Amino acid sequence: MESGNGSAVTEFVLIGFSGFGSFRGPLFWGVLCIYLITLLGNSLIIFLTLADSALHSPMYFFLRHFSLVEVLYTTTIVPRMLADLLSSCPTIPRASCFTQLYFFALFGITECCLLTAMAYDRYAAICRPLHYPTLMNQAACVGMVGASYLMGVITGTTHSIFIFTLPFHGANTVHHFLCDILPVLRLVSGSPFWGEVGNLAVTVAFILTPFSLIVISYACILATIFGVATSQGRRKVFSTCSSHLFVVMLFFGTGTVAYMKPQAGSFRDMDQILAVFYTVVTPMLNPFIYTLRNKEVTGAMRRLMKRYLWSP
Repeated sequence: MESGNGSAVTEFVLIGFSGFGSFRGPLFWGVLCIYLITLLGNSLIIFLTLADSALHSPMYFFLRHFSLVEVLYTTTIVPRMLADLLSSCPTIPRASCFTQLYFFALFGITECCLLTAMAYDRYAAICRPLHYPTLMNQAACVGMVGASYLMGVITGTTHSIFIFTLPFHGANTVHHFLCDILPVLRLVSGSPFWGEVGNLAVTVAFILTPFSLIVISYACILATIFGVATSQGRRKVFSTCSSHLFVVMLFFGTGTVAYMKPQAGSFRDMDQILAVFYTVVTPMLNPFIYTLRNKEVTGAMRRLMKRYLWSP
C-alpha cells in the first residue's frame, strides 16, 4: 500500500506479519504468554531486590533498574504487536510511529548503558576490592543509573526527531512489525544517506563502544581471577559474573548483527527474526538467567516464600 502521488505520509502500514497467514493466531498466544512471563519475572526481580536487605548492593541496584527498563522496553513493542496480529491491515499513525521509535531507542540505549555500568561494578568488586566501597558508593551508583537514563532520553529524542524531519512522500509500507530505525529509514524520499550516517553513529556509540568497554572489563577480571590461588575462588567469581556475561552476549550479539549487517532487501526476514528475539524473547530470559544461576537471588526467593507463605 502506498500513499497518493508524492503526498506526505500520514500513516504507515506494518506488514511484518503479512506472510504468517494461519499462524498469526498461535503466534498471538505465544507472544502474549511470553510477554506475561516477562512482566512477572522482571517484576519479581524488582520486588526481591527491594524487599530483601541481602540484595541491597550496587550489583542488585543496577539489576533492579535493568529489569524495570526491560519491562518498559518490551511494553513499547509487544502490545502493539499483539494488536497487529489480530488486524488484517495493521496501520500506525505517523505520530504513533514516532513515539514507538523514540521509546524503543530510549530504552534500548539505556539498557546498553546499564549493562556497561554492571560490568564496571563487577570489575571494581573483583579487580579493586579494597577501593570498591569508594568506587561504588551510593552517589556513584545513582549517578551511573541517572546517566544511563539521560543518555537514553537525549539520544532517543535527537535521533527520532532527526529521522522524522526527513521527507516521507509516497512509500508508507514498513517491512517490519514495529517502527524500527532501519525499516523507517528505507522509506525516506530521495537518498537516506544522512539518516544512515546518524544510525551508524548511534550504533558505534551505544552498541560497539559499550560492548568494547564490557570486553575490556572482563579481560581485566579474567586476568585477576587467574591469579586467584584456589579453584574455589575462581568458581565463585565465575558464578558471580556468568549471569551478566550471558545477558551481554544475548543483547549485544543480536543488536550487533541487526544494526551492523549489510542493509539489503534479502535480509528483511532476518531483521524481523532478530527483532522478535531481542524485543520479545531476551527480556523473558533475563529473569531466568539471574534467578536460576544466582544463589543470592534464589536464596532471597526462598526467604520471601518462607516469610509470606509458610509462616503462621
